[in-house]
Parts: sequence; structure tokens; C-alpha cells
Amino acid sequence: RIKPGDVVLGLASSGPHSNGFSLIRKVVEVSGKPWTTKLSDGKTLADAVMEPTRIYVKPVLEAMKSVTIKGMAHITGGGLLENIPRVLPEGTQCVIKAGSWKRPAVFDWLQEEGHIEDHEMYRVFNNGIGMAVIVAAEDAEKAQKALKAAGETVYRIGVIEALPAGEAACAVR
Repeated sequence: RIKPGDVVLGLASSGPHSNGFSLIRKVVEVSGKPWTTKLSDGKTLADAVMEPTRIYVKPVLEAMKSVTIKGMAHITGGGLLENIPRVLPEGTQCVIKAGSWKRPAVFDWLQEEGHIEDHEMYRVFNNGIGMAVIVAAEDAEKAQKALKAAGETVYRIGVIEALPAGEAACAVR
């Protein structure tokens, strides 16, 4: 039922969620910085990386009582660029608006210290979005309220558009 015009909501992650650890270890090794390095949010690198994965089942089930959720994508290995397209029908793409959510400091540190391009960051990491929820545009506000009431931090991060020939099924602009 997903179609152009639908809205992509992002539920905040608690950190890397156990994904991209090969790259994380390599960045830490190359940087020469200790795991006790303090990030801009005051957490140590070790604490930020090892923060337990958020589980979204209960808040999403609660939201489903009041709004129709058309699709969901848990943002795991493959980041935003590879996970969201898995729930999209042919002829559609998600267009994510860069900067539409607060990215945890650990991702800023990794990108800076690892000299990682934006595209690679979106391909490997969740960048602060642990779950994407797709709803009809007219249900977006109601869905956000329901998810917030269930304890989630929710961002409106993108839209579903028709897929022009030759473009990827998920783009960040």
C-alpha cells in the first residue's frame, strides 16, 4: 500500500545498534584515540558504541492501534540506504532529507575521524534512526503523536516518491 506522497518517520536510535562494528574498530584503530575518548555529548566512545540497541516493538504496536502503518524498516547493517527500499514496492523510492533529525555524537566522531563520505555513512550506519515507519501523509501527525506518547523520539525524515529510471531506491538529499 506504500505509494508516492507517503511520509517516512524516523524513530531515534540509541547509537550504532551493533552495526558497522568492523568499520568502527578500524576508525578507532586508525585514529589512535582510546575508547575512553569523550565525545561532544559527554559520553565516552566506548559507552556510545556499546549502548544497547533500542527495541521498537511495544511503541510501534501501540501506535498501530490508532494509525495505519504502511511499512516499517529496522535500520540494521546496510544503513538507511539499503534497509528502507526493502519494504518499498517497485516504482517508488524514499527520499530522506539530510539533517532532519539529531544525529548522535558518535556518528559525527566516526565520520570525522574516519574521513567517511556521507554516502558511506548512510550505507553503513543508522546515523541516529533505528526504525523507519511509513504512513500516509494525512496520518503523519497522528502517527508522530502516537509514537511520542509511547515513548519514542520521532522525526519526519522523508517522503516516498515515484522512482525515475536509473535512480536508487533510497536517496538522501
